[in-house]
This record gives sequence, C-alpha cells and structure tokens, in this order.
Amino acid sequence: MKKRWGINRKTLTAIIVFTLLINIISCICGSIIFDRAIQKLYNDKGYVVANIILNDIDHDKIAQYATTWEADDYYSWMVEYLHHIEDYSNAAYIYIAVPYEDKTMRYIYDSDTYIGDSDPIAASFEEIWTAYTQGVRPKSYLTRHSQKYGFLTSSCLPVKDSNDKVVALLFVDTHMEVVLSTLRSYIRSMLTISILLLAIFCVLHWHFMHKYLIGPLMLIRKNVSDFATNNTEVDDSLETIKTNDELEDLATSVNKMETDIVSYIDHIQTITAEKERIGAELNVATQIQADMLPRIFPPFPDRKEFDIYATMTPAKEVGGDFYDFFLIDDDHIALVMADVSGKGVPAALFMVIAKTLIKNRTMMGGSLSPAEILCDVNNQLCEGNDAELFVTVWLGILQISTGVGIAANAGHEHPALRRKDSEYELIKYRHSPAVAMLDDIRFEEHEFKLNPGDSLFVYTDGVPEATNSADELFGTDRMISALNKNSAADATELLGIVKDEIDSFVGDAPQFDDITMLSFRYLG
Repeated sequence: MKKRWGINRKTLTAIIVFTLLINIISCICGSIIFDRAIQKLYNDKGYVVANIILNDIDHDKIAQYATTWEADDYYSWMVEYLHHIEDYSNAAYIYIAVPYEDKTMRYIYDSDTYIGDSDPIAASFEEIWTAYTQGVRPKSYLTRHSQKYGFLTSSCLPVKDSNDKVVALLFVDTHMEVVLSTLRSYIRSMLTISILLLAIFCVLHWHFMHKYLIGPLMLIRKNVSDFATNNTEVDDSLETIKTNDELEDLATSVNKMETDIVSYIDHIQTITAEKERIGAELNVATQIQADMLPRIFPPFPDRKEFDIYATMTPAKEVGGDFYDFFLIDDDHIALVMADVSGKGVPAALFMVIAKTLIKNRTMMGGSLSPAEILCDVNNQLCEGNDAELFVTVWLGILQISTGVGIAANAGHEHPALRRKDSEYELIKYRHSPAVAMLDDIRFEEHEFKLNPGDSLFVYTDGVPEATNSADELFGTDRMISALNKNSAADATELLGIVKDEIDSFVGDAPQFDDITMLSFRYLG
C-alpha cells in the first residue's frame, strides 16, 4: 500500500524545497552578476596600468622595434620599467606584440620570451585584430586560456606612433584565479547567509503556518473524525480556533453543521419512531379492514343456487373501496360494491361507517327497496360530514328462488352482465347521485332478472382507471375483453383473469386507486 503523506509533511517539505530553490537561484544569479562585476573591476584595473605604461614609454621606439626586432639601450630600460610595473601592480603579465592575419602575435616585449618570438593568439582574434587595425579599445573583456599561462583576462590598448599609426598592442593580463577566488569567497558568504536565513525562515514560516493554517485544519479534521466515530457527539474544540479569517468561519460552520446534524438525527429518530408506530397501527387497521370484508370462500357452502367471489386490493395500507354480500333471509341476498372518495385513513374510516350503515339498514327488515335503503343511509352519512366525503354505491337485492333482483346505482360504475352461453357486456342506465352528497336525495332503482347460468360482474373505478407508465387507462373495453377471455370461468377464476390482465397492462407503474371486484353467478 502506498504510503500516505500528511498535510504536515507536505507543507514542511514544500517550505524547504521552495526556500532551497530560492536560495540556489539567488546564489546562481548573484554569482553571475558578481562574476561580471569582478571581471570588469580587474579589467578596468588592467586598463589603468596600461594607460600609465603608454604615458611613460616611447611609442616611436616601439614602432622601431616592430620593424627591426632588435634591442638597444632604451629597450633594456623599458624591460626594467615593465618588470617594475608588473611587480607593483599585481599584473600577471605585461607584453607588447604585433598581431598578424595568420592569427599569431610577434612579441616586442614579453617577460617570458625574447623580442621577435611568436605565439598563436589565444584570445578572440576578431577583437584583437579590430583593435590593431582600427586603433580602438576592444568592446568586450578579453579572456584567454593556455596550458602555460592558465586562465587570464586581458586589457588591451593600441600603441600609436607620432604619426598616429597603430604599430603594436599593449596587453596587461590578470590571472583569472584572482577573479575566481574572489567569486568563490562571495559564493561561500552567500551560502552561509542563505542557509542561516533559510533556517530562520523555515522556523518562522512553519510556526506561522502551523498556528494559523495547519493547526486549525488538523483540529477541524480531528473534530469531524471524532464526530463521525463517536455517535455524533458535539464537542467545543472548534471554538478555540480564533484566526479571524476564513478558517474561523469554516470552524464555526462545521460546528453549526454538527449541531444541526445531531438535532436532525434526533428529529429523524422521533419521526422514525412515530412512523413505526403509525405503520404498526396502519397494519392493524389493514387487518381490521380486511376482516370486515367477507373473505372466506365459498361463503355459503350449503347454498348451491349461486357462486360468488370478491377481491379488494388497496392502493395504500387502507383503502376506501369495499364490497359486501350477505343473506337477508333464506331467499334474498344483498350484493354491495362501493367506493369512498379520497384515499387512506379518512376514506377507510368513512368506508367502515358506510358499510356498517348499509348492512344494518338492509338487515332491519321491512321494505327491501335498495333506493329506500340508500336514502336512509345517505341522510345518516350527511350528518356531521365536515370532511365532505361521499361514496358511490351499487346495491342489488336478489330473490334467490326466482332470480329477480332490484338494483340502485348511486353514482357507481356500470355493471357487466353475461347471459348463459353468451359474453359479458356493460348494462348502462341512468345513475343517481352518490351517497352523502346532499340530504334527502331520492334514488332511482330498476328491476333485473338473472336466469340460471347468468353472471354479474360489479367493480370500482380502480379497474377501468388503472394506468400504465404511458398514462393510458385500462378502460372498460379492455375490461370486457378480459372478462370474455374465458367468460364461462367460475367466479374465482374470472377475477384472477381480470387481475392478471390489469397487472400486465400497468406493468411497473404505481397503483393509484383501490381495485375491487365482485363476480356473482346465478345457478338457479
């Protein structure tokens, strides 16, 4: 595993590397500048000596020697004079020579050679030749190197006779070792000072960085890490950060964030506990609602005159749809299919009341008119209905012995009827208003007749209004097609076919409404 560098090590390394780079660059730049300055200094000193010599020697005699290459008494004096100047000026070499186009020089005077001796030109030939032919001082400082004399810097001046003709060149050389030793001394001093300044800078900079940047950052990191590992406990360590800048703002924000997170977690825990409690209560309510609906099939095993089956699939934990069927007496059975407006707990509570009232009123005896039953239930539900809920109801009462029935439809879906050896089709007729909308509503009712082998299918709007991901409705046409897929199927199988068709159509789309169905086959 690759070793991880912390921010302390990175920062300290960066400080040292950065200051070392500055130190090295400063030394290099300083040495270059100093080197040029020293060269100029010694070159200029050489020119001072050269000008003194030019003022003291006889230029015409130099012109004579450049022609005859023979020494005389004056030449002896001049040699002694130039030796004296060499000794007292610290010049390395003083010599007078004539350059030639073949890049050689013939010496009029040189302390190590004789008059007339020749040597290759070691310095820049162009500069020397220009100085000789044009009688001007070289523009740049001349340097030369030879195995015999080593590194030298030369000051060169033309020697002119009385006719202002350049007859030779006077050279005053200074050992480069003098320049280099001075430069090395400078570099040593620079390094010593730079290292001392580097140490002071590193200590001060590290102290500043650790106090005002790294220290607060590491404290924030530790605080956040402890907060994450210690069950989100908030401490006051961040309050000690007083940098009076963005880091202090960051520490304040982190501290506030941690406090808000703790508060939020407490709030979430409270909400979660409440949600679990409500969920448990809803599970109980779901069970209670399911227990209120007939769900044991066949419900009347000893009655062979009919086959009945019903299902209810709520969209939420509890629903507003309900179905019911019960024997009023030995010869009459009531069939109920209803849908309460709204969803969830309010609709479920209203459903319980409506179902109870409908069954109780039907079982009271007397008139078996669905219209009268719904009228009485409507008036009871309208009392104190501040939530303004209502319920659509299809209520049918069938005489088992004859197959004659009476039905009232209070704003509910049209039922589907199948005659024996035929197919299902919708039975459409005029509806009455839904129950619990207005007081004292008169409900319409109509008579129907079931023959042996006929089947009745009633449902809530959750069947035709089942919606897929493309917002398409299942619709009554698809419902009728599903019913006729196997129209001769018994009640249980028939509802299974319709539910499978709905699920296949809806796919992964969520269920928005309760789906409730009841199938009744009259056997006679």
